[in-house]
Order: sequence, then structure tokens, then C-alpha cells
Amino acid sequence: MTKSVDEVRADIPFLRTGIIYLDNAATTPTPEPVIEAMLSYYHEFSANVGRGLHRATRRATEEFEAAREKVARVIGAKPSEIIFTKNTTEAINIVARGLDLKKGDKVITSLFEHHSNLLPWQRLEKERGVRLEVVGSSKECLLDPVEFEVAMDKNTRLITTHHVSNAIGSIQPVEEIGKLARDHEVLYLVDAAQSVGHMPVDVRRIGCDFLAAPGHKGLLGPQGTGFLYAREDKIFELEPLLTGGGIVEDVELHGAKLVDPPQLFDAGTPNIPGIIGLGKACEYVMDIGIDKIAEREKKLTERMLVIGKYSQVEVYGPMNLNRRGGVVSFNISGLGPHEVASMLDELAKIAIRSGHHCAQPTFRHLKINGTARASVHYFNLETEVEKFVELVGQIAREMGTL
Repeated sequence: MTKSVDEVRADIPFLRTGIIYLDNAATTPTPEPVIEAMLSYYHEFSANVGRGLHRATRRATEEFEAAREKVARVIGAKPSEIIFTKNTTEAINIVARGLDLKKGDKVITSLFEHHSNLLPWQRLEKERGVRLEVVGSSKECLLDPVEFEVAMDKNTRLITTHHVSNAIGSIQPVEEIGKLARDHEVLYLVDAAQSVGHMPVDVRRIGCDFLAAPGHKGLLGPQGTGFLYAREDKIFELEPLLTGGGIVEDVELHGAKLVDPPQLFDAGTPNIPGIIGLGKACEYVMDIGIDKIAEREKKLTERMLVIGKYSQVEVYGPMNLNRRGGVVSFNISGLGPHEVASMLDELAKIAIRSGHHCAQPTFRHLKINGTARASVHYFNLETEVEKFVELVGQIAREMGTL
């Protein structure tokens, strides 16, 4: 049964502070059931996973592996295709470091990526001689599959793009890019940091080989958690980022036989309570209904975009709601983004983000230094968004009279 907005808000202790929280693209507050799931680990079965036969370690292992099934259900994958990570950044790095990419191989990405989907490829360019090509020309920061097709050559091994821009909110045509990659037998990695938990995501429909996402954003899970989806026939092509205890079948002095994926990527003691919390968070958003989350976020975003009616306010990205996620990036003439964010906080405890949002090439493309950014989730209220619009208008009008 779908959880109502009031029920979800009642589950989130942080909202009781009176904050109007519009910084969900950075991280989301954690609901009580997720916190309780993590506490139950500490209170009832605080043991390591996969390394013992006693009942506590058996239960810890069962709960840990059950989280793989829950994550898989959210994105239409199999549990055997889910690799746990501490964040999206680590997930992308697993692909970058784990694939056998060598000198002369080409990786294509876009101008509009988060730094976490740019720096790992820059490192390969420097260390291995991989050729990195960056495409993108749209003023709305929308990707055009044709640009990727033009950039492709016989040495192209991988295309990697984001699904929803954390900086601007643009929703990218990942299914079209995925088809292009398949047609040319090229690997496709999707950075889904701003889409998983916010809108329906189906890895089979996208046709991607890899998809990286965090636990602490759309999924309402704990910080320090995330995952990498690696398609069943591609996961064996990845070398683990770490090796060590917990992933071996047999070790000799100069060699080792390792376990199969996905456990191959669990070297060392993982974030057991965090991953259990992530599993519970997946259950939680599915109880709300991801379609319902997407529908509500679209309505809230439409209300936020009203700030564009003020002559002193510039809003970036597409105005078409079908091409925009729950992120509104804007500037007020005469004020820097940090000043805007500070004023909203001081005036009404409205929390937004300001700066370049780890996407400096995007803002160089737009010829600005950064933006103020408001971002929503299901639990946000219409009255909160209206207060935000009202205060942005008030600040804009005051600047216009100076």
C-alpha cells in the first residue's frame, strides 16, 4: 500500500527540526524504519558476514545478501548482478579500474557529467593512454545520441553518461544511447545517482552494461552505501578494486583462487549495517511506489519553476517537465549562489545547495561559475515549495530595486 506524504514525513526525524529541506540531490534524510534496521543489526546480530557458523553471523550474512535482492528489484536486475559499494564514485571507479582498457581504446563521455564520471577516465587517459572523447553542445545540457555516434570509431570500448544531471536536472535519453551502444557492440555505463529512487529505472530497458547509484539519495538510505549493477555476462570481465580477506577459496604463497562475483567485490569487512539499511530503504521506497514518487516530484518541480517568472532570476536546463528531474538550478542577478543559499537559510530555514555541484565543465559550457540549486523528494510539501518560490521572488525584487 502506498505510503502517504504525511506518513513518510512522520517517519523522518530530521524534518521535525522545522527545516525546509530542498537539498535532496546532495543527500536525503533517513526514515526511522531504515535507522531501526541498522540498529537491529547492532542490537541483535552484530557479527561479521560470511566468516562463521554461529547464529549471529548466519543472520548477518542472510540480511546482507537479502539486501542484494532488494536493490536488484528496484532496477529490474538479478541479485547476482549487484555489487555493493560505498557510493556512486566507488562504483564508477570499479568499472574504470576493473575493465581491461588499454592504450588506444576510446571512452566517450559528456561535458555535463559529475566529476565522479570524468576524473576516473582522465586517470586512465594519463596512466594507460586511453583516449577520452567528450561530447555535448546543448544549452539545456541535454545529450544528443547522434553526437555519440559521430564520436565513435572502431576503437571505442565504452560510453558513459549520467541519467539525470545533478547540476541542471536534465533527464538524458539513456535508452537511445543504450541502443546505440548495443548496435555498435560498445559497453555502456550509466551514472544513475539522481534517478534511482526518484523515477522508474529498468536496466533491461536502458540496455546498459553497468549502472552506478548511491543509497543515500533517491533511495532514502544511509550515507556510505551504494551499488554497481554489472550485467550478468559482463561482471566476470571486471577485476575487483580491492583484494584480500573474505573473497578467497584457496591461497598459496604466490597465488590465490578467488570466489565468483558478486562476492568477489566484498573484500574486507563491508559496511554491514549500512547495507542492511540500504536493503530496508529499497523496501521503503517500493512501499511508497516509485511511480508515485516520480509523479509527485514532477508536480513539485513544476511549482518550483515558477521562480523563472521573475526578471532577475535565470533558471537553467529544459523547461519541459518530461526532460527534467526534481532539480531546479538558478541564479539571481546581482547575487552569488552562496549568498542566495545563505539568505534562504537565514530567512526561513530553507536548505538548498550552491556552487558548481562537482560539475565545473557544465558551468564553463554555460559561461557561469555556478548556481543555487533546489531539489525535491516525495516528502516535500507544496507549502514548502511555495515558501521557497515566495522568498526567491522577494530576494529578486529587492535586488531589482537596488
